[in-house]
Parts: sequence; C-alpha cells; structure tokens
Amino acid sequence: MSSKKSQINGISENIDKRSSGYKRRKEALQTAPEQIPGMIARAMNSGIDASYVLMDSWFTQQPLIKEITEQGLDVIGMVKKLKQRYFVDGKRVSLDELYRLAKPTSGKKGILRSIHTTQANGVPIKVVFVRNRNKKSDWLAILSTDCTLSDQEIIRIYGMRWDIEVFFKTTKSLLKLQKEFQSRSYDALISHTTIVFARYIVLSWQNRCSVDDRTLSGMFYELCDEIDDLDWAVALQQLVEILEDTLDKSNKKIQQLIKSQLQQWIAGLPNYIKVYLPVSVCES
Repeated sequence: MSSKKSQINGISENIDKRSSGYKRRKEALQTAPEQIPGMIARAMNSGIDASYVLMDSWFTQQPLIKEITEQGLDVIGMVKKLKQRYFVDGKRVSLDELYRLAKPTSGKKGILRSIHTTQANGVPIKVVFVRNRNKKSDWLAILSTDCTLSDQEIIRIYGMRWDIEVFFKTTKSLLKLQKEFQSRSYDALISHTTIVFARYIVLSWQNRCSVDDRTLSGMFYELCDEIDDLDWAVALQQLVEILEDTLDKSNKKIQQLIKSQLQQWIAGLPNYIKVYLPVSVCES
C-alpha cells in the first residue's frame, strides 16, 4: 500500500470509511508532497502556532511551496538543481544561472551569494547560496519565501530542521521503531509507530523540564521583559540624576530655567513612566 502503483491488495471494502484506519490507508496511497498541505492544516487547526515550514530538497517543489504560502506560512528549504526555473528581469533561468546572477557577499563566513527572485509560478523568494562543507568547490542553495529575512537568519532558521534528523535517529536506534514489533496488520503498524512517537514526545518533554530554562514558559519571557524594563528604568533615573547634578553646579537663573523645562517634560509623561523617575524630581 505504499503507493497507487505498487499496492498489492488495495483497501478492503470491509473497512469503515469513517474510521482513522481508512483515512491512514487513503493517505498511504498519496505521495509525501501531496500529504503535506493536509498535515499542516490539521496541525494549525489543533492549535499549533508556526511561522515557517522547514523542508529538505526532496520537498521544495514549486507547486507545494505555493500551496503552503497560500495557507499563510512561509517556507525555508534546500533547493536541488532540477528543471525548476526562476524569473530574473523577465528571463527564465536555472538554479546554476541564478547563482551566476546573484550578488557575491563579503565578510559572511560560508555565505557565497544571495538574490531576490520569483519562482515560475509567481511566488517571490530569496535564495542564499552557501558553501558545501563536503565539497568546498560546490555550493548549496537555500530558499525562503520570507524575503525580509537576512542571509544569516535564513540559514539559522533552516538549521533548526536538523531536529527532525535527531528525531528519526532516536526513534530508530533507541526507541526501536523498526525492530521492536513485527506485524502484517496495517493498523498494528500505525499503532506501533504512534506509540513510539508518543514515547519520544514524553522523553523530550521530560528533558526540557529538566535542563531547559524555556520550560518556565511565560514566566521566562516575562522575566526577560522585566529585566529589559529595569535596565531602561535605571538608565532613565541616571539621566535625571545627571541633570540634577548639573543643576547644582549652575547659577540660580539657569537652574530655574532648566527645572521649569524639566517639570513640563515630566508632566507630559504617562504615569507608567513617571513611576520610574526619582521621587524628588516628580515632586520638585
């Protein structure tokens, strides 16, 4: 049942079409790119919030990229040197030609070139060319449909995709996805895979609770915001104190002028800013 062409028995007519088993069987007859939009839609409907879909070169096909962007998400992924074409100044060019047209970058380690272009289906993208670590004379191309990102940011975000490789390695090697269970039942295979993935989720959650400060969730970010506010408040107080020291060293006429201007400025500030000012200034 791996595809429509290679299926042996097909879907049994006795299976209830309302069941999850029937849905999984229907999905098994689709190609991986065909399944992705539906998977993304289910994830978004379940409450998962995301900004980017990261993918390797197997999935960065122009029709799929367009379909994902129409769902409101941006795509960042590696691009193969295929027959896909890109528009530059009204001309259709290949990826190799796009590399030659791209502007070389300087001072960015590993980043060779980048260029803004448009896919043949009209989706605007930015392509960043980086050096291939395995073959120094060659390059790799990473595209992003979010053209506002810098070259470094595109590479940084794409690097997060490595987590999926860790996931596959862990489930196969440590959680025994392939060897723990043997069955000819399609439903049993799906159930076993689901159980293994659930184990990984629990272990990842436990690991995050143990070693990752981000587990504090909202408290972590609120603390960061509070620290930023504190730095800002300290800077504001220091500024006012400098003004007060300057006033003490000035003659009375200048003191009165500066105090008058300072009081007018403070009076026009919102209350949430006034609370950070020294009491003596607010009362003067």
